[in-house]
Amino acid sequence: MPEIQLPDDGDDSGGVQIDLISGERMEGLASMEKIRLILDGVHDGNIVILEEGLSPDEESRLIEVTMSEINPDEFEGIEIETYPKNDSGSRGLFARLTRSSSPKKLTVIGPANRLETLHKDETLIQTLVS
Repeated sequence: MPEIQLPDDGDDSGGVQIDLISGERMEGLASMEKIRLILDGVHDGNIVILEEGLSPDEESRLIEVTMSEINPDEFEGIEIETYPKNDSGSRGLFARLTRSSSPKKLTVIGPANRLETLHKDETLIQTLVS
């Protein structure tokens, strides 16, 4: 998993770790393994970016598990933003016939107390990381 990490200057308040997780890495995992991978990173204060995102069911389960782990003194929850998948002919015939929804294109997840969404549209997710 590629990681972007600011140099350690001895000051813990200045660095933000960003975990960029490829679709290839996520495709071999069961739903709960994906959720655990994401939440473990967020619990550590990291921003997690998923190349291909989660299915709607997995995203719902992530929110459900997050709610059960909220503790005001330790973990305040997550902030999550996702680009919608472009449906302009990109899905195959089988997916269109069965109306199955494909995973999202890009998902940004971080600790609620460190990540604030400033703006989101179909081409931009703008966040403030503190």
